[in-house]
Amino acid sequence: MTTDKKNLVIVESPAKAKTLARILGNDYRLEASMGHIRDLPKSSLGVDIEKGFKPKYTNLADKRKTIAMLKKAAGESSTVYLATDPDREGEAIAWHLTYITGLKPENYKRVVFHEITAPAIEQAFKKPRSLDINLINAQQSRRVLDRLVGYKLSPLLWKKVQKGLSAGRVQSVAVRIIVDRENEINDFKPREYWVIEVMLAKQAPDKHPPFKAVLAGIPGTRKLEVSEAGQADDIKLELENSAYHVLQVKIKTAKRQPAPPFITSTLQQEASRRFRFSAKQTMALAQQLYEGLPLGKEGNTGLITYMRTDSTHVSHQSIEETRNYITRHYGPDYIPGRPRVFSTAVKGAQEAHEAIRPTSIERTPEVVKPYLNASQHKLYQLIWQRMVASQMAAAIFENTTVDIEAKAPSKNKYQLKSYSSANVFPGFLALYSEARDEDEEETTPALPPLEKAEMLDMKSIKADQRFTKPPSRYTEASLIKELEQRGIGRPSTYAPTISTIMDREYVVKEKMQLKPTALGTLVNSFLVEYFPEVVEVEFTANMEGKLDKVASGDAIWTDVVAEFYAPLSQKLEVAEQQAQRVKPPAQPTNEVCPKCGEPLFIKVGRFGKYLSHAEYPDANSKDCKYTSSYQLKTGVKCPECNLGEIVEKWNSKKKHVFYGCSRYPECKLATNFRPVSKPCPECGGLMSQYRIKWARCSKCSHKEKYEG
Repeated sequence: MTTDKKNLVIVESPAKAKTLARILGNDYRLEASMGHIRDLPKSSLGVDIEKGFKPKYTNLADKRKTIAMLKKAAGESSTVYLATDPDREGEAIAWHLTYITGLKPENYKRVVFHEITAPAIEQAFKKPRSLDINLINAQQSRRVLDRLVGYKLSPLLWKKVQKGLSAGRVQSVAVRIIVDRENEINDFKPREYWVIEVMLAKQAPDKHPPFKAVLAGIPGTRKLEVSEAGQADDIKLELENSAYHVLQVKIKTAKRQPAPPFITSTLQQEASRRFRFSAKQTMALAQQLYEGLPLGKEGNTGLITYMRTDSTHVSHQSIEETRNYITRHYGPDYIPGRPRVFSTAVKGAQEAHEAIRPTSIERTPEVVKPYLNASQHKLYQLIWQRMVASQMAAAIFENTTVDIEAKAPSKNKYQLKSYSSANVFPGFLALYSEARDEDEEETTPALPPLEKAEMLDMKSIKADQRFTKPPSRYTEASLIKELEQRGIGRPSTYAPTISTIMDREYVVKEKMQLKPTALGTLVNSFLVEYFPEVVEVEFTANMEGKLDKVASGDAIWTDVVAEFYAPLSQKLEVAEQQAQRVKPPAQPTNEVCPKCGEPLFIKVGRFGKYLSHAEYPDANSKDCKYTSSYQLKTGVKCPECNLGEIVEKWNSKKKHVFYGCSRYPECKLATNFRPVSKPCPECGGLMSQYRIKWARCSKCSHKEKYEG
């Protein structure tokens, strides 16, 4: 008896399903689970602590139709292939899929691939495997730990601090790191120092331009620290009357090696520095590139390998393809003798087997540009360039250091240094160089040819007063780097962690820097006092190591959870009894009460932010109980009614900010984009910022550059 049953392939998203369908052909039916289909319940703890931390999973309410469809599809298929992502989360989704569809081990196969290309898919379907229980338990242990922290600590924060607050195993540590840095900045005491620069030149008739030399010290001693104006003036006076000659000239050749291909954290860091993309935005774009985008006649095509990875390994085939491309387009001088192999520096790296790279080097950024939006293209180009550069020859620099002696009439001697760096062979820099958190010069002005004992003429002297600077606040890029280096969290956690601490208003972003709010500082202080282990960096890093052992089968997940929970439960009891309620500081505004004229403050209540007096709801000196809804004003007059002002609003259902008229519901103007003060020159409508440097009219769609 013959059957026309198709094989069923289940993935997470429709985009991934569409790309796979093009590769697999008509013998396979593709369906998407739309992410997780089962999880711990929202309304209760969902973990049976007394029964070995057994999770109580429930089907997600918004996935009822999807679950019914998947059950039906599985029943109508000869074999079910579980093709979810190749990490712990993907393994757990596959495991839950077997539960809701009622599949037995003999009826399903797990397929794993790190890029959505025909060869990778063919290989994966030739070698399916069973579910990896260690990866499943690794995901379960993290999920249960996060639930225990969130559901045990958050109610306590509601009770002792303020309603609506939350705590998390990774997010609370991230907040602590940011708060600790802010404390360093506040406690910093600047120290005065002086930099003395001398402009020197070769003696006439040489035509080389003057060059700069900086006071370094006194011959025979390490360094001369100039710490006050009087000392600087005395030295400057002596240098003005000194004779200068070259002590020695050192010329060294230095090589700069390219960075390895991207892993999740480095991609997030570089996209933040270059494009100001948030970690969340970067991961969303990378997901699109991985799952596949329509490339004209090619159809839906996966452009990069899996984007959640902490491995820098690259397949031999991809390295050879890259080296061939470099030889053809740059020449043999740009290829190192051996292929570059990078070791993974991240502790416990095991999320995926390859770095983030293009699925084909021949698919250049120029080739795919017509099919991608601007943000997708920027990220793809970055990934492509980084991969190609990683296999290119080193850049070669010629570094020159000149030691100069100044002999004053007083017989005092001073040593000065001059330095220059010249790029004599670009190597990988011909294509790509890493962005930095702070601007750094790649090269310095070239020095004239100088010889030992050569006499020099002094042209001018400058003494600059400077002060030591406090450490910088973290950016998203530098925070991700810090979390990674300290072993906090894993690739998939960085973006949601940063989004959460900003959504909770524990941290705000000012000029790309992360600054703790008064609320974030208060919550951190409370957790540090009563739950030091939960927010202790080393403790959390050690816990990550133990969770990694679960993934490798070297630890039992319930033992790891029990070890964490025992001290947490004890401290919960102590905090419940001993912790006093603390009041979050009210945030001042420029507004005054229309009833009594006293200043108004931003307060947080059960239904969000509102305006009232600092003492409200307690009695104040004037017994004024005035309150009003809080609206963040933009200073832009509403062009619809010409009476109201455009204010920032919050959609609690969709959890995003939008902008509307302050006279709502009388005036219903609304936009998702931040308005700008200049009206549309074409129709007088509302202009809104929809890209970093562009504004667009909400009425006639007129566009123009905006430098606000």
